Amino acid sequence: MTTTHGSTAVIRIRSGEIGDAETIHGAILAMGRGLDMVGKVTCTADDYRRFGFGPGAAFGSLIAEVDGAFAGLCLFFPIFSTWRGRPGVFVQDLYVEDRFRGLGIGERLLRDVAAWSRARGGDYLRLEVDVENTTAQRLYERLGITWQVKDRAHAAYGDAFVALAGK
Repeated sequence: MTTTHGSTAVIRIRSGEIGDAETIHGAILAMGRGLDMVGKVTCTADDYRRFGFGPGAAFGSLIAEVDGAFAGLCLFFPIFSTWRGRPGVFVQDLYVEDRFRGLGIGERLLRDVAAWSRARGGDYLRLEVDVENTTAQRLYERLGITWQVKDRAHAAYGDAFVALAGK
């Protein structure tokens, strides 16, 4: 998919490939720095190569480019609602390089991942956002991705996960 922005910049959205693992890792590190949480990023590019590509891939990715330069990333995976009886998509990470913000890249990535899900029978999209990231929250609200008042995310990481899995 290619779109011209203005009269000069060409924006292209494409599926991530195994050769993009370093770029994906760099984007996640940049996102961590932007949220002042880079110390929480423990993954490596090898983790993305191992888990993101091939027949048993744990996630999918879309890469945005502007005139051939990396501009953004959407990392996602399929989910299923037992109440709705339908598949959907969970957006794990959405990142746009600072110099390309304002070009509609985040919106394009979200629209393309929603279309990816819809083509596979999906009828909903979920994501989580840092409570302090009000810029992203405004984008999501504008696109109809609303805050779910009755939902609360719970998670088990590290020792808590190991203890849970060991029982």
